[in-house]
Amino acid sequence: MTANKTRAPAAVVFAVLVLSAAAARAGDAAPDAESSAPFGVSPVEDEAVYAHAILNQFEGRFGRDDSFRWSGEAWVGTDTNRLWFKSEGEATNGSVEDGQQELFYSRPVTTFFDLQGGVRYDLDSRPGRAWAALGVHGLAPYFLEVSATAYARDSGHYASKLEGSYDLLLTQRWILQPQLEMNLYSKNDPGRGIGSGLSDLDAGIRLRYEFSRKFAPYIGATYEEQFGDTADFTRRESGTTSALRFTFGIRMWL
Repeated sequence: MTANKTRAPAAVVFAVLVLSAAAARAGDAAPDAESSAPFGVSPVEDEAVYAHAILNQFEGRFGRDDSFRWSGEAWVGTDTNRLWFKSEGEATNGSVEDGQQELFYSRPVTTFFDLQGGVRYDLDSRPGRAWAALGVHGLAPYFLEVSATAYARDSGHYASKLEGSYDLLLTQRWILQPQLEMNLYSKNDPGRGIGSGLSDLDAGIRLRYEFSRKFAPYIGATYEEQFGDTADFTRRESGTTSALRFTFGIRMWL
């Protein structure tokens, strides 16, 4: 009888120890969000609002016909929802050509690419045009920055723009950047001097020196060419359909 009384408390103690160990294991397997985050930081911090602006091209182009060109973009938003503004254009002999202003809603669809939808308005010295726009923007393999955008407007006019650039680091401050842009259109638009098919390309290579990430002067060379009916419209206006120019400019973060 005494032996049974001795074994009973021992069994109770053993059961309590087993239940305590099981409870501890369950707590380790399903920790709460705050206790699992390092230093008490919430594991999800993607709703903060940020803003960024950059002038990729702010340059003079010097050759047979001198010109000034700008190309820049800015965005504001969170990691998943952003509002983008893009602007580019070129001023030659007192008139502005290729003035494109774009406003997009942007959202990531993969780790490296965003889907962008919005509007574009051609605002320069020629008649304005409004377009609906849909495209992708991001980093292709080997850190090639690419953008492909499709446009549509009234009367069955469609267009597309393809852009690409790559930063080749020669040193931590000297960076060589090749760049290419092509525009295609489905129909002629004589008011804007645009022909169907491949309309024009703009290519360049720029060597910049980064005093800081926010300020980098550069030198380089650019080449512009027009094709098909676009070139014909330009010839009728006694313009130049192709040009190789020396380039000097500044790349800035704002």
